[in-house]
Amino acid sequence: MENVLDVYQRPYDPRRPVVGMDEQPKQLISETRTPWPCRPGAAAKVDYEYRRHGVVNVWMFSEPLTGWRSVKVTPRRTAIDWAHQMRDLVDRHYPKAERITVVLDNLNTHHLASLYAAFEPAEAQRIARRLELVYTPKHGSWLNVAEIELSVLSRQCLSRRMPNLAMIQQEAQAWATRRNAQESRIDWRFTTDKARIKLKRLYPRIET
Repeated sequence: MENVLDVYQRPYDPRRPVVGMDEQPKQLISETRTPWPCRPGAAAKVDYEYRRHGVVNVWMFSEPLTGWRSVKVTPRRTAIDWAHQMRDLVDRHYPKAERITVVLDNLNTHHLASLYAAFEPAEAQRIARRLELVYTPKHGSWLNVAEIELSVLSRQCLSRRMPNLAMIQQEAQAWATRRNAQESRIDWRFTTDKARIKLKRLYPRIET
């Protein structure tokens, strides 16, 4: 935990940005009956029945110190997909960065080995050399700033029935464009010193 908190205390350096990365599934759901729109004095009405069309994956990257985020929606969540997301991060979003620190959870696909499963060894090594992966502890995914952005995305954009991948991609991209234009930042105030006070029970007790 302290390792993650120390990373958040680093001063801003465009050559070594700190980026949070997280992902979540989103069900594809369509209506079975046409909803009734709002009318004066009456709320909208939606039938409780719905039709499922599978699940897609929402990828989130967030740099808290600059107010930048990137959202991408893909049909799957495999190690290969994660590797391609990391290559986009390195080559498309931060081509001039010397090294990118990525805060992420310890999911089985979130490892440098996934790069070697997706690319030739030389290409995988090139990408890996540009990355510093910092993992949140078990049951500590709340320490990831990207999880905050995913929560905002879910509440503001994805909290309704959406039937297909294209619709979610369009809505999520519009949301990210607006948030980036506003430079909406995450004001992270939980430091290592505060953790040692508020989470004192988690630290080992040293008998003297």
